Amino acid sequence: MINYLIRRMLYALPILIGVNLITFFLFFMVNTPDDMARARLGTKHVTPAAIAQWKQAHGYNEPLFYNPHSPGLGKVTQTLFFQKSLKLFAFNFGRSDQGRDISHEILNRILPSLCLAVPIMLIGLLVNITFSLLLVFFRASYLDLWGVIFCVILMSISGLFYVIGGQYLIAKLWRLVPISGFAYGLDSFKFVILPVVIGVVSGIGTGGRWYRTLFIEEINKDYVRTARAKGLSELRVLFKHVLPNAMIPILTGVVVVIPSLFMGSLIFESFFGIPGLGSYTIDAISHQDFAIVRAMVFLGSVLYILGLMLTDISYTLVDPRVRLE
Repeated sequence: MINYLIRRMLYALPILIGVNLITFFLFFMVNTPDDMARARLGTKHVTPAAIAQWKQAHGYNEPLFYNPHSPGLGKVTQTLFFQKSLKLFAFNFGRSDQGRDISHEILNRILPSLCLAVPIMLIGLLVNITFSLLLVFFRASYLDLWGVIFCVILMSISGLFYVIGGQYLIAKLWRLVPISGFAYGLDSFKFVILPVVIGVVSGIGTGGRWYRTLFIEEINKDYVRTARAKGLSELRVLFKHVLPNAMIPILTGVVVVIPSLFMGSLIFESFFGIPGLGSYTIDAISHQDFAIVRAMVFLGSVLYILGLMLTDISYTLVDPRVRLE
């Protein structure tokens, strides 16, 4: 197991380097520091002196890869590639273009993102699997037919409709919960309950169809017919045989959600005023704060690779045929 994890981490390093290089190319060679300065200064204040002053103030005045004016290692370290790109591997995200410490902001915003994303993932997974098993139990019946139609209807509705409709009906008309905001401690419950409910309901359509397809595929296999021939009830077949054997594709789907647990939900955090990493990224994009965007892209890549590793490890827990060699 340890050797496997070491190999996976070594495999992940070239991926992170590639993501880092692509990000650097996009932010410093396609969109140069001069372009960043012009975008921030505005058309009325764009002069060569103002651009040079902005680059100096934000640390974008160094050469890209090689600094011939610095002595010794400074020829490499006093460059944009080292200062803005390589330091990300040490999780040194530096400061935003507005002067705030990015690492401090990330640590402060992780908790609100987790308070929103973790319940949506866990409750949504439970609801979707239960709903799908119910449809499979009554497969080829009117309940199954109307359940599939219900899923298709939910999939056809934009996610913004759920957000705006939920805010208007539950928060504004019924006044059951606040429309937006966030509080720490137990008070956070009343702020996250509405986005959690909306997140779970909006995901039933896609999740229900996906899990139903997995269970239908499993229930038509030979081992299920053998279990029925032994006299097992349909419920026991579903929960004892079908569900465990469908766990590998389920876990594969869950890994896609893992980065969002930490990175936050862009739409929900923005509409509900939750100060998480999702709204932090949206604000950075709208204000063209590319230092934050670079940090979030790199952090998302790291979390996705960690999620893949956790998924591979979890395979051994749900399927004894899988061994990490």
